[in-house]
Amino acid sequence: MSGSTSLPSKNTAHHCVRHTTGVCGSTHHQKPRDTYTTAKCKDAALSYSRHSRGTCSHHHGVRYWFK
Repeated sequence: MSGSTSLPSKNTAHHCVRHTTGVCGSTHHQKPRDTYTTAKCKDAALSYSRHSRGTCSHHHGVRYWFK
């Protein structure tokens, strides 16, 4: 998936983003906090980013993708 691909504003399917960093949260028994959470950062911050590019860039990168 391209880094510039737009994510939906509401994450209802909870499928993971194919990306070079982070892993699929559902495969590690991680669930999103709500329907808008797209990723969990390495410093435990949650991301609501609409785009995968730059997600968690100020939080040491992505730990888990939710969508």
